[in-house]
Amino acid sequence: MKSFSLGQRLAGAIVLGLIAWPLGTELDRSLAVGNDPQLSVIILVSFVLIGLVATPYLTKLAAKIIISSSQNVASSKILASTIGLISGLVVAILISVPLSRLTDWPGVWFPIILTLLFAIIGGAIAVNREEDLLSLFPRLQNSSTSGGKSNSKMALDTSAIIDGRIANISHTGFVPGEFIIPTFILDELRHIADSSDSVRRNRGRRGLEMLNKLRKDSGTPVQVLEVDRWEGQEVNAKLVLLAKSLHAPIVTTDFNLNRVAEIQDVHVLNVNELANALKSVVLPGEEMELSVIQEGKESGQGVGFLDDGTMVVVEGGRRLLGTTVDVSVTRVLQTAAGRLVFAHPIAS
Repeated sequence: MKSFSLGQRLAGAIVLGLIAWPLGTELDRSLAVGNDPQLSVIILVSFVLIGLVATPYLTKLAAKIIISSSQNVASSKILASTIGLISGLVVAILISVPLSRLTDWPGVWFPIILTLLFAIIGGAIAVNREEDLLSLFPRLQNSSTSGGKSNSKMALDTSAIIDGRIANISHTGFVPGEFIIPTFILDELRHIADSSDSVRRNRGRRGLEMLNKLRKDSGTPVQVLEVDRWEGQEVNAKLVLLAKSLHAPIVTTDFNLNRVAEIQDVHVLNVNELANALKSVVLPGEEMELSVIQEGKESGQGVGFLDDGTMVVVEGGRRLLGTTVDVSVTRVLQTAAGRLVFAHPIAS
């Protein structure tokens, strides 16, 4: 590590020295400074010392900024911007070759200005025309995460973590990919766990326990993502924006978040919908044994439940309250809250 740091310092000193020498020489010439020590020597020594001292810190800072920024950018955008950047640099070089033959400062500064300008323009155009650009490379387009449905990353909402079923589902191995938990979701869980209200406090603590279980026992990797963007936005809005930028679906049990995300074309994986889809399928005419445990809403009705929690309304079952009877399914009704089964007792 020490040799690597020394190499960084020497490289920084050499690069800044190469920049400083022509700059100081040009200043000497323009200011007609001929006294000793020359201005160019002072500038050269200053730049070299800055390179020796500051290069490791500057490279670490630059690497940290690049890594943190790229985490929230889709790989397709990085690819498109790289292609645009290279294309802009090629155009800039072709134009700069004849301009570099100019004398004095235009021959030096015009190529530099054109290089920066065309690099920025090329990158911006490529990002704005990302889909058209990637369509030229079908293999890359197929492998890119379009619309958030083929992405292996999934952003976890607070409600899904507190609910806890996602940890059990993940443990079965049915969830491929990787869970993304942004830091603002962790902050919300911590605030709920520190709440003065006992119900909210218990929910928050359960969420932290489920999160710990998810990280330790789950078959799906969990990545905590540091996000400091979108300040001033509420948590749900931040989560939708993050999922959109990552082209990742949101895992939630929150009905309102589900609707808001769908309006903004963000794919949603609702744990409640998954649970309803996995409930036992019963068909009209099917017979089963059922315990009638409570009265129904309508007169004379009794209510029982299947093992998966599906409610069964037994017509004329009020008189059978507290008993186990054989019933025959008459109809099945699918509602937003789940599946509702109607049955009547089988005469013995």
